[in-house]
Amino acid sequence: MKIVCTAPSMIPSDSANSIQAMKACHALAQLGHEVVLIVPGTAPEAASPEEKWVQLARQYGLETPFEVAYIPPYDGRLARRVFPWRAVWQARRYRPNLIYTWFFQSGAAALLAGIPAMVEVHDVPPGRFGRLWYRLFLRLPGRKRQLVITQVLADDLHAQYGKIDTVIASNGVELERYEGLPDPSAARKALGLPDRKTVACTGHLYAGRGVELFLDLAERLPAVQFLWVGGRPEDVAHWQQRASELGLNNTVFTGFVPNAELPRYQAAADLLLMPYARQVGGSSGAAPVRYFSSMKMFEYMAADRAIITSDLPVIHETLDGESAVFCPPEEPAAWQAAVEHLLKDPAFSRQLAGRARQLVADYTWTARARKALGGWHG
Repeated sequence: MKIVCTAPSMIPSDSANSIQAMKACHALAQLGHEVVLIVPGTAPEAASPEEKWVQLARQYGLETPFEVAYIPPYDGRLARRVFPWRAVWQARRYRPNLIYTWFFQSGAAALLAGIPAMVEVHDVPPGRFGRLWYRLFLRLPGRKRQLVITQVLADDLHAQYGKIDTVIASNGVELERYEGLPDPSAARKALGLPDRKTVACTGHLYAGRGVELFLDLAERLPAVQFLWVGGRPEDVAHWQQRASELGLNNTVFTGFVPNAELPRYQAAADLLLMPYARQVGGSSGAAPVRYFSSMKMFEYMAADRAIITSDLPVIHETLDGESAVFCPPEEPAAWQAAVEHLLKDPAFSRQLAGRARQLVADYTWTARARKALGGWHG
């Protein structure tokens, strides 16, 4: 099919929604569909379209090319509000078989234009206008489907708004990028990291991502290296300063690492942490973690390292007591005990990691794309 996607993400960007949109579109292209992604802003400067793709491929860890088209400008409230409609107007020029979007407005506009639509849903509709556009998408005639990232979100949407064609489409991972990874010691040496027992976390340093707990554990376990991969420069500087104030010499903050290089850093860990609080910050502000589908969870599972995670209900949709250790986010002592236990019992750590690696086979980006399009005939 010819699939035109419309997303709110700035491309390129280090934001999670940018990475998620590019991965979802890439998976559709990997399945052989002709994919165009329409986003706000202006194209990055480069000598040629081929060079632009090389830059995007490195940043996002991609292989199969697809077109990224831009609609400027995106400054100001009005421009942001009309973008979903402008994107569908531009999409019509491609004569798509399907419009795949992260906007309720674009889903409704596609149906009004007589084009089949799929809408990715990551949260309940926000505000009065969000609810209005979502209801319009549900009520308009035409071929449509919603892709919902967790079962609990699907249940809540169905209870509040009624049922339509719905696919549970959690985030995923490219397993091929995690084949043949070195053991932790070799990975650390290759990256120039001290070769000592290492506990790592990857992702942004937003509020609620668990950086306070990360530093608390570093204080409690001075013989262990604590590695945080990711974060914007101002956030990295803030937390490095905080670690210095605490007198810690066992913490490393790398800052942003291109997604293509992330598996090597995850491989450098003996244990991987998901220390989410009950509210998680992001580029669009703080939000409860009732519905989220963590991309790094699937990366951790693919990395074949034991996982310690906050005990949040939504994570139990994917992981269980045989594939991860769960700890209350408010209890640092429980996290300390879990880290000490797993480092002292490598056999148990390997058992947990092996079970998670088996489970993640069902959570690839391409498996997600096949599921999203399953039974779809335009």
